Amino acid sequence: MTIGAGLGLKPQHHTEATGDRRPGLWFEVHPENYMVEGGPRLAALERARAEHPLSLHGVGLSLGGPDPLDAAHLKRFRALIDRFTPFAVSEHLAWSRFEGQSVPDLLPVLRTTAELQRIAERIDAAQTALGRALLIENPSHYLNLRGHDYEETDFLSELVRRTGCGLLVDLNNVFVSARNIGIDPQTWLGAIPAQAVGEIHLAGHSEDPVRGAQLLIDSHDRPVADGVWALLDAALDLWGPRPVLIERDGEVPAYAELIAERERAQSVLQRERVAA
Repeated sequence: MTIGAGLGLKPQHHTEATGDRRPGLWFEVHPENYMVEGGPRLAALERARAEHPLSLHGVGLSLGGPDPLDAAHLKRFRALIDRFTPFAVSEHLAWSRFEGQSVPDLLPVLRTTAELQRIAERIDAAQTALGRALLIENPSHYLNLRGHDYEETDFLSELVRRTGCGLLVDLNNVFVSARNIGIDPQTWLGAIPAQAVGEIHLAGHSEDPVRGAQLLIDSHDRPVADGVWALLDAALDLWGPRPVLIERDGEVPAYAELIAERERAQSVLQRERVAA
């Protein structure tokens, strides 16, 4: 089955999603929402998986955090992988746990030589526990932090080289970071190893309530912006076709509205282009 453009699967859309037979359609979920022993949530995901490819996109491993990796979390994550056999498993280059407490944010890491070694070791340990290679997602940036030894693209490329992981490139994060801290998005795309890109995310963003358009927030509560659509075209020109996901986590609209965005992504994927 060809994997084309997909959607983040929301509980309110389970029935419509399961019955949707569009070619190439797939769904992604956060495994943390399904780490239960049984019940209707898992049953609904089983029905969706019976009809469509599935991807698991973790938000709770805190790969960049100071706490030890959570063995219980990894065990539950592995159980979902074994049960649903997703075509991709992903996590973030970020941290979200400190001294045993979780926060509802994906916080940035300093890209130093020491952190590169430490995070590579954590990715290795996570991949061993999960029995799968991970796709690592680039975060959004809001401040120019001091103390980096590496450009972000070099840091991600080195993680790929050292661990065998792949990359999940979130183009909304690239767009938001370009606006907020002044990176060039086209240069960023060109510096990523094409062969490592296993998935692309598209999402919406919003303006900061105080600073307005000077500070964009990766809010996932708006339609995909035109500038992000343009980055998708540029990325596919560089890398060739990749699975593309529409993410929407806030102000979730009707399924038909999300499918309209998905159809736009599918049409971009199907355009004739020369793969890199």
